[in-house]
Amino acid sequence: MVNAIVGANWGDEGKGKITDMMAREADIIVRFQGGANAGHTIVNDYGKFALHTLPSGVFYDHTTSIIGNGVALNIPVLFEEVQSIVDRGVPKPKILVSDRAQIVMSYHILFDQYEEERLGGKSFGSTKSGIAPFYSDKYAKIGFQVSELFDEEALKEKTERICETKNILLEHLYHKPLLKPEDLQKELKEYREMVEPYVRDTSAYLWEAIKAGKNILLEGQLGSLKDPDHGIYPMVTSSSTLAAYGAIGAGVPPYEIKKIITVCKAYSSAVGAGAFVSEIFGEEADELRRRGGDGGEYGATTGRPRRMGWFDVVASKYGCRIQGTTDVAFTVLDVLGYLDEIPVCTGYEIDGEVTTEFPATVKLEKAKPVLEVLPGWKCDIRGIRKYEELPDNCRKYIEFVEEKIGFPITMISNGPGRDDIIYRNGK
Repeated sequence: MVNAIVGANWGDEGKGKITDMMAREADIIVRFQGGANAGHTIVNDYGKFALHTLPSGVFYDHTTSIIGNGVALNIPVLFEEVQSIVDRGVPKPKILVSDRAQIVMSYHILFDQYEEERLGGKSFGSTKSGIAPFYSDKYAKIGFQVSELFDEEALKEKTERICETKNILLEHLYHKPLLKPEDLQKELKEYREMVEPYVRDTSAYLWEAIKAGKNILLEGQLGSLKDPDHGIYPMVTSSSTLAAYGAIGAGVPPYEIKKIITVCKAYSSAVGAGAFVSEIFGEEADELRRRGGDGGEYGATTGRPRRMGWFDVVASKYGCRIQGTTDVAFTVLDVLGYLDEIPVCTGYEIDGEVTTEFPATVKLEKAKPVLEVLPGWKCDIRGIRKYEELPDNCRKYIEFVEEKIGFPITMISNGPGRDDIIYRNGK
């Protein structure tokens, strides 16, 4: 059985924790898109971790972690990450890397930095991890696939060709040092030595695992609103963040994805630029940021303070729909316990009209939030394991959100630990 865990919003929803929790029952966890540009924060028996490339199920002995063909693979970052968790007492994870995954090169990271620098105030808020230049090259068919690392003659010709095109930009647009083919060949040789023991046809491996009845988890990065087709374009990432892409990015049949768990925060947060209708500012935002997550709302990759906002029904309903949600995991609910009243964005006012449908970016830029205020529950709900034991106003908040978004909330996370979870039966 294949299940997917994806985000409903701008990313940062708490997918890492849900993956870590569900990995107990999983045999294989697959990262199917994105790269080391975003992180998943996990708190478990080994401590607190920020993972970037590794799937969030690496903390269990019984799991195999797969880096799928859809991932932007930064090879040194992957292996530094493996070493960093092993150094903290985690058993060495079993890892497989798709022979069809493509490689983030050092020049992708440089081009990312140069472009953000060039754009100045009009930048995209990139994490400068090389993601946009990597995917640009992938679709321009000048990227390096892992399988190509094992053909030195072809690599020699390709590195020379790539230097010719890249150096035009470096010289005339960015005014930066030029690339040398021999440096790229050396870089690729180092990558080959690092990754060789882990490379295989992971799509074939997954096909056999499906036939053998194994439990497979697909783990997405970021969320619906950062999808290049369906998100807040152009302030999006460069690979599809949707569960549907899991079939492509992992190489499994789409009909095998049986459950799509979409992770939704009990309030909103975002890293990076772009429209964010329910955003709040000043002391109100600072307070929520300080209390949020585990140790505050700061990007797991960049350390940047996240932008904060109230729960956005319009964005979340859309985000769940576009994912094909079967189950909603509602996270960080415990954080809201300090509030007397909790505003919820239930509509957008655009040019004098109120809508509950999420519009394309041009209209989104004009949207103002329509807020409804719900009473708070004014207590700490950490440690509660049964839905019926939650305070009345807390249950009312969950049920209000569930009704408005139109998708069943079957899991509620009320703390950072893997056991801080409430299941709603019969939903």
